[in-house]
Amino acid sequence: MDYFKEEVVTARNSMLNSILYMLCWVFVVVLGLYGMLMMQVVFYAFNLAALLITVFCIGGAVLLFFFKDNFKVEFEYAFTNGSLDFAKVMRGARRKELGSMNVANVSACGHVAHDSFRKFLAMKDVQKRNWFLNRDGNLFYFYYVKENQKHMIIIEPSEEMIDMIRHYLPVGVYQG
Repeated sequence: MDYFKEEVVTARNSMLNSILYMLCWVFVVVLGLYGMLMMQVVFYAFNLAALLITVFCIGGAVLLFFFKDNFKVEFEYAFTNGSLDFAKVMRGARRKELGSMNVANVSACGHVAHDSFRKFLAMKDVQKRNWFLNRDGNLFYFYYVKENQKHMIIIEPSEEMIDMIRHYLPVGVYQG
């Protein structure tokens, strides 16, 4: 029997993110228009202060334009017969593959509320990746060593996906 489960995790309280997203658009427009007006001043009569304001406004508008998608983020987890794939979806349009992992290579895993999580988190030189959106969610961690580097991934799967993952874990890896 094949095990396949795909989940998309969204923020439960996305009102603040929606407000910040709209504010980014407002500032992109305002800074862009003001930068264009200040560019006319620079072309008419060169002034160092006007040039700095122009660069700041247009640069800020460009940075906000590219940063705004970070307020509309979803994480996608796909589990297929022992392989777990992670992706970050921004604004429902852009998808960034975060990685893939074979759960048979995991050294330890379990719920974040378990004591073993704090033990692995306190280890030196652990590269931690937070691929979840809701801090109060059902957080689950994976600890593994790859190429002499310690890694920890924290995700927010459903209990159904956790049960599927447990079928492919080596004995003694699941920490509860």
